[in-house]
Amino acid sequence: MSGRGGIRKKFVGGNVTEVWDGFVPEECKPNRKIIRFNAAQKWEEAHEPLNYGIDCLVSCGLGPGMAFANEILKKDTSFGVIGLVPCARGGTGMYRWNRGSYAYDDLIKRAKFALKDGGTIRGLLWYHGEGDIRKINGSSSYKNKFEKFVNDLRIDLNSLNLPILMAVLPYPKKPFEGPYIEVVRAAQWGINISNVIKFDAKGLEIGSDGIHLTTPAQIQLGHMFAHAFLSLNKFTAFSFFKFFPSNIFS
Repeated sequence: MSGRGGIRKKFVGGNVTEVWDGFVPEECKPNRKIIRFNAAQKWEEAHEPLNYGIDCLVSCGLGPGMAFANEILKKDTSFGVIGLVPCARGGTGMYRWNRGSYAYDDLIKRAKFALKDGGTIRGLLWYHGEGDIRKINGSSSYKNKFEKFVNDLRIDLNSLNLPILMAVLPYPKKPFEGPYIEVVRAAQWGINISNVIKFDAKGLEIGSDGIHLTTPAQIQLGHMFAHAFLSLNKFTAFSFFKFFPSNIFS
């Protein structure tokens, strides 16, 4: 969710660094009806890289958020303004999203600040778990930790039926080592909480690092999130929607 589409390695001053290639596909272009809650806690016209300043700077690339919002507006031209509130923290295990942790508390703070000018939180997008597929202790506790995260989140945001849209992780490839991918996928499929809508990200194209999605795959993921959201028919009538991309939706 932090956005790694289009990230390339580059030599700078004799050192290897990672930078975004700057390519913005049509599906991810700015739209006057899509706004972003930036790192300075101000609303601005949304643009790629969506998570810039929240979790990453030079190495922040394209994620699913803009493709998600544009697809919503394409499918429902009367939808209204979409406010995106990026809160992603790349590489964080599920334990990093406990109430009281920096990632969790910052998500809650940004969500509440985003509401001060009006609007309503309509859902949270969740693409997460790559860090937990490395070790058995993270993978085996994923389900319990995620369910506690959702319960705490809904209480702290005073939204007990907040929709959670969850992408079940795709399979990594070499050189990334993730021996517990099946454990985490099973945990994600096994989540048994109301208004948690799951879909399978299996088959999305993985980049050369073996774990992060390519730009085309990020677009596909955004569309999958949009279609999952639009399946919640009772929510499509609202004119304002906010979501939290995590490594989320943060």
